[in-house]
Amino acid sequence: MPGPAQLVAGVDSSTQSCKVVVCDADSGAIVRVGGAPHPDGTEVDPNAWWSAFERAADDAGGLADVAAISVAAQQHGMVCLDADGGSVRPALLWNDTRSAGAAAELVSELGPEAWADAIGSVPVASFTIAKLRWLAEHEPDSLARTEAVCLPHDWLTWRLLGSRDVRRLVTDRGDASGSGWWSPIDGRCREDLIDLATRRSLVVPEVCSPNATAGEAAVVAPGALVGIGTGDNMGAALGLGARTGDVIVSLGTSGVAAAVTDVPSRDPSGIVAGFADATGRFLPLVCTLNAARTLDTVAGFLGVGHDQLDALALSAEAGAGGLTMLPYLAGERTPNLPDATGSLMGIGLDNLSPANVARAAVEGTLCGLRVGLDALEGQGATVDRVLLIAGASRSNAVRRIAPAVFEREVVVPVAAEYVALGAARQAAWILRGEPPTWKIEEVERHGAGSEDAGVYDRHRNLSAWYANLL
Repeated sequence: MPGPAQLVAGVDSSTQSCKVVVCDADSGAIVRVGGAPHPDGTEVDPNAWWSAFERAADDAGGLADVAAISVAAQQHGMVCLDADGGSVRPALLWNDTRSAGAAAELVSELGPEAWADAIGSVPVASFTIAKLRWLAEHEPDSLARTEAVCLPHDWLTWRLLGSRDVRRLVTDRGDASGSGWWSPIDGRCREDLIDLATRRSLVVPEVCSPNATAGEAAVVAPGALVGIGTGDNMGAALGLGARTGDVIVSLGTSGVAAAVTDVPSRDPSGIVAGFADATGRFLPLVCTLNAARTLDTVAGFLGVGHDQLDALALSAEAGAGGLTMLPYLAGERTPNLPDATGSLMGIGLDNLSPANVARAAVEGTLCGLRVGLDALEGQGATVDRVLLIAGASRSNAVRRIAPAVFEREVVVPVAAEYVALGAARQAAWILRGEPPTWKIEEVERHGAGSEDAGVYDRHRNLSAWYANLL
């Protein structure tokens, strides 16, 4: 008779919380889950992540019975370690913008084309290398005590192994591609870029293959094989089983459009970040700062719930009666307008209605990500279908309007913790020796919209005009 099913665990250590899923290694069926919150703020003691992971593991019924485990976590964070493996200072998170000036300095010193050629991306405030430059300028004593620098998932993997030796730090090519010192184009660490940022050498994690085993867990899941882990965007793509030609559009607080490709990208404009994925391929990515929270804000302004907002938006015609919303409520990343504010344009005597405002909010949110799709195609990505995930993908209006805006087939997978599931897939990969073929359930599938997509060109034209105006 067959023995009991082997279990694997996937960890998603995000900005807000830690989530753990325990899955059947063969089928991917979720056996149990757990979670715990992270503290607020844009800098966090890494030990808070560890405490949350331990609580999440307990909440999931413990991990003593899992055969393999992997960690995915928020990209870009800067964890500085001294020679004894202790934290030099709280980790700076991706959303800590103190490093914006440092990023601009680095780009100016090397040039955007040289950065794109070197690492496939042009550094922005979120990149770890920009945070290193900020550290060098503002906390030189902290930098002097720093022996090694790593990313959040690297640190958690290292702790799972029970190590205090910073030379045992490991990472994967996906998360490393967002550091600013590792090139997905030629697969090498650019120590000269670390020197440019800090004027000194630092230990950085060894970049391993996607199916590498980091070792065995010494704590929490003792004896379990530990995968190399990855970043959260790469984990989501792996959890979805995304293939070449897929674009994952994530509508959380911010928006993300990430394409799975077979070739690296180099965008000197800085719109497309040239990341690698967690399978050996590439994941060029575009980020917007305003997605689900735009719909939240407009629903609050109109005094309606989300279901009512959907009904209003769908009662209006495509194009919102001539209203165009540029939803730059928190500034914007694509286009790069950090100090911009939102605008509602085209207001006339006959079109300023709740229905048109609701429709304009949905169209504006989606059109911002359509600009991202266009940029991805400009970098050679094939865009065959869109996988729509995260909070605002639950909106009926978003689902119905997206195919017309994107002019692509839109698939809405069942709501799930795809970052944690991606880490669990990686754990099953190292356990079984081959990538698992877990089935992903779909909620809806829509063919490319039949509405005249030209009605949405106005948004793209106004977006370009507004960017030039500022």
